[in-house]
Amino acid sequence: MKKHCVDLKKTGQFSTFFLDYLEGKESLRPFYTHVPTLESFKEAIAASQFTDQKRKTLVEVLEDQYASVDASPAIDHQLQALRDPKTFTVTTGHQLNLFTGPLYFIYKLVTVINLAKRLKKAYPEYYFVPVYWMATEDHDAAEINYFKLDGETYRWESPQKGAVGEFELDATFQTFLKSLGFVPPVFKDAYSQSTHLAEAVRKYVHTLFGEEGLVVLDANEPRLKREFLPVLESDIFENQPFAAAQQSTQALEKLGYSSQIYPRPINLFYLDKGLRERIEQEGQDYVVVNTSLRFTADQLRKELGEHPERFSPNVVLRPVYQEWILPNLAYVGGPAEVVYWLQLKGVFDAFSLPFPVLLPRNFALVLDPPIQKKMEQLGWSPEQLFQSLPQWKKEFVQASSSLDFSLAGPKGQISNLFNELTKEASALDGSLARAFGAGEVRSLKILEQLGAKLRKAEERRHAVVIQRAQKVVDFISPGGSPQERVVNVMQFYLAYPLFLERLIENFDPFEFKMYLFYLEE
Repeated sequence: MKKHCVDLKKTGQFSTFFLDYLEGKESLRPFYTHVPTLESFKEAIAASQFTDQKRKTLVEVLEDQYASVDASPAIDHQLQALRDPKTFTVTTGHQLNLFTGPLYFIYKLVTVINLAKRLKKAYPEYYFVPVYWMATEDHDAAEINYFKLDGETYRWESPQKGAVGEFELDATFQTFLKSLGFVPPVFKDAYSQSTHLAEAVRKYVHTLFGEEGLVVLDANEPRLKREFLPVLESDIFENQPFAAAQQSTQALEKLGYSSQIYPRPINLFYLDKGLRERIEQEGQDYVVVNTSLRFTADQLRKELGEHPERFSPNVVLRPVYQEWILPNLAYVGGPAEVVYWLQLKGVFDAFSLPFPVLLPRNFALVLDPPIQKKMEQLGWSPEQLFQSLPQWKKEFVQASSSLDFSLAGPKGQISNLFNELTKEASALDGSLARAFGAGEVRSLKILEQLGAKLRKAEERRHAVVIQRAQKVVDFISPGGSPQERVVNVMQFYLAYPLFLERLIENFDPFEFKMYLFYLEE
């Protein structure tokens, strides 16, 4: 698999906010601790405050969660390593999209795997474990209940509510699974041999990347939530995270950066079987939105103590929860994730919690042989893949024709003619000037329409080339969105069994570029 890298700015796919962070814009420095470089990890290691008790709890939880997964020497080694104070994690998180969802989920996992390897080489006296944080508590099923492959959308409709990780893989799902005859065993086995969605995702991620040492964590766990009680109580009864996040958000907005997330006075959901709804304060009481559940302050404190697992962090507190329960040094995320973390630095400071190194995941565009051939026929460079197709078509058609579709010459002649006629008519009757002026506008409009017709005729003459260009664009940005945010990994994994291995070989977690991967026949 050959590769070529393109500057992120040239792709037109990234916000100024994100690019300013990567470039180290000075005005953003107060909103993070470490610059995204390999050298920053020395400081991050020194700042770690993770306790032995937290390590013990983490390992116990992971051992229990991996009990349903086939034994793996690589994972056993990782869990044992996590007992050592010199072992740290590097983490990425993602939703439980069906069959991995879009490609960029795979890119996240590969990035964090390669990051752990690079850190081990740079800091051999320490050990680094890559972690995939499963977003099992998310409740927006519509975001995760489908995947897209070869232009088709495959969707599992289920009436289940609440945290998606607890969704049962019932008879309806098994029927859906059987309808997907093209699905490889890694997914069929995981989904058919699991009772819940979280279990299935853990299994297929383990099968795909377990030998690379990737550890999968489900943080929807009472023992981990209990450790997080100080933050849970502060959020509910003091609104401390809200105040800190608001301050950072307002400061960023003053710099001209739009908010990515919106903090609330209480940043928690109430979680139960089939239920995940916001907690809000009403007078002296606390209510669970869209339910009849209501608590006094004392009742809610009792609920927190007895059932911490019923309290689920939203997007403001999830990063804090992650860093609270892991010996973590870095978070690997997409462009939107990286910048919303910048709104949270104040929340970390409020709890004296070290802020991790923020790294973007790797970005990629995969080109199969047929598309490469079309690129060659078009004479497109890698950078031209990110150009505007309408603009390219306009320039291509104009360059391929001897005609000037703007009809600038004839328009100038018409304007000159009307100017002369207007002068002569005005000398005869001043009121005629307006009529001649209107005539000029109509005449120019007619020429403009005729120019458009000429362009269309020329486009028809080059229809084969233009259709070829359209097919390339549809492949690299299906539906107008980047390939990595739409296409499922099976599009390449089925045809190229070593696709994942090649990604691991070629991605560099510290090279913030757009990778173009040229698949070979």
